[in-house]
Amino acid sequence: MTTKKCILGFFVLIPIFILSILVLILSIKYSPTYVYRLITMNVADVYDYRNFDNHIIQGAKKTNQFISHPKEAYVESKFDQLITNTGFDSFEEWAIASQTTALIVIQRDTVIYEKYFNGFERDAYFHSQSMAKSFISFLIGAALDDGLINSIDDPMTDYIPELLERDPRFQKISLKDLLEMRSGLKYNTDLIPFTNIHAPWHDEAVGYYHPNVRKLLLEKVNISSGPGEDFQYSNYNTSYLGLIIERSTNLSVSQYLEQKLWSKIMEYDALFSIDSKSSSFEYMPSRLVARAIDYARFGQLMLKEGDWFGDQIISQSWVIESTRENRSIPRDIYPRWFGRSDKRIYYTYQWWGHVNEDGTYHFYANGNLGQNIYIIPHKETVIVHCGNSLQYYSSDFDLWDVALKLD
Repeated sequence: MTTKKCILGFFVLIPIFILSILVLILSIKYSPTYVYRLITMNVADVYDYRNFDNHIIQGAKKTNQFISHPKEAYVESKFDQLITNTGFDSFEEWAIASQTTALIVIQRDTVIYEKYFNGFERDAYFHSQSMAKSFISFLIGAALDDGLINSIDDPMTDYIPELLERDPRFQKISLKDLLEMRSGLKYNTDLIPFTNIHAPWHDEAVGYYHPNVRKLLLEKVNISSGPGEDFQYSNYNTSYLGLIIERSTNLSVSQYLEQKLWSKIMEYDALFSIDSKSSSFEYMPSRLVARAIDYARFGQLMLKEGDWFGDQIISQSWVIESTRENRSIPRDIYPRWFGRSDKRIYYTYQWWGHVNEDGTYHFYANGNLGQNIYIIPHKETVIVHCGNSLQYYSSDFDLWDVALKLD
């Protein structure tokens, strides 16, 4: 009996020992803070900003208001196919089950739908997830307008020269490569075996929970292929763009975002979560937190090609360049689910896009768990959806179908 207990105890101690070694290795490689966040926060959700320190971004003291002319039945009817396909009997039932938190539709300068669900209200904070990337793209354009960045063809090492000391190949990576997710940066996407869960060294987790992202970018990120050779959706691309904004403007990204956008057109303040108090570096790829109506304002600004009620906030040329499909990029560098026919997906400067069979296009900021700023130029329409699940909502694909049905 004693022998059996010893054997059983031995097999119980083995996984504990292995886990302890793993925790130690991760703590040494990334920091104890990283391991603590990884264990306690686990999978990211729309409430994560409460677990981080945040920079506050002030809104405009006074800003233009949209005309409101609700057409709730009309808008909700465009979701009928989605509601049927997911097995629900009504829009309200689907909205609750899908964990939708906000839906706003602006058409021809008029708010025709604005409703909030699942305990959220107009002045609640809505986590952007990867919609934040499109705001970073906006700031690159603003820095170009201000003459603080010379060109998106500049090597990234013009702004981050320390990288040359680690690997001279960084000099071949341009700002445009970073914007297009074609930089060739190494990005680990390992999963825990037999699961769909990120491994502890998955770079999405490393970047998200690391307490000093600036140091991570300067010392740890490596290159795996030549720039322009392939497409790899990587949060490091956006973080480097944020560092370039910081270097070129001598401001934090939050300060520059407030100066160039928020204080000009936004109704409410916003937050940008930082990696830690000591580092104070915003997590550029996904931790901007704002009100849904201000996401809609940003969408309306982009729909109007940078014009806000007669005030050109960002150059029209940048809006066009950063949101339209670049047809010179070979389609075969993208995953097959992007499509190869007339109905296809594209990616530009931290913006996604859809091309329809009739040649029209939509472009959108896209974030995990159902965050979208979806812009339909030829129908003069902006749709904002916020949520906390993808179980009954396949994000931009569902809005693509809705967009095709709008008048």
